[in-house]
Amino acid sequence: MGQFKANQLVDRLEAVAKARQATLDRFRARPAADDPVVLERQAVRQAVVDARAVRTTEREAARVAAEAQQEAEAVAGRERAVAEVARAAAEKAERQAALAAEQKAGRDARFAARKARAHR
Repeated sequence: MGQFKANQLVDRLEAVAKARQATLDRFRARPAADDPVVLERQAVRQAVVDARAVRTTEREAARVAAEAQQEAEAVAGRERAVAEVARAAAEKAERQAALAAEQKAGRDARFAARKARAHR
C-alpha cells in the first residue's frame, strides 16, 4: 500500500506561484494594441458594427414606410366610408323628395278632383 502524501504548505504555495506565473506569462504574450493582427481584428469588428447600424437604419426606414402606407390606407378607407355615408344620405334625401313630390301630386290630384266634382 502506498503512503498517504499530505499536501504541505510549501507545495501549495509553489502551486499558487506557478499559477500566477502562468497567468502573467499569458498576459505578457498578448499582442500589443498596435499589432497588425489586433488592428485587423478591430477593423473587422468595426465593419460588423457599421453593417449592423446600416441594417438597423434600413429596417427602421422600412417600418416607417409601412406605417405610412397603413395610415394612408386607413385614411383612404375612412374617406370611402364617409363618401358611402354621404351617397346613402343623398339617395335617401332624393327618395324622400321624390316620395314627397309624389304624395303632393296625389293630394293635388285629389283636391282637383274634389273641386271638379264641386263645380259640376
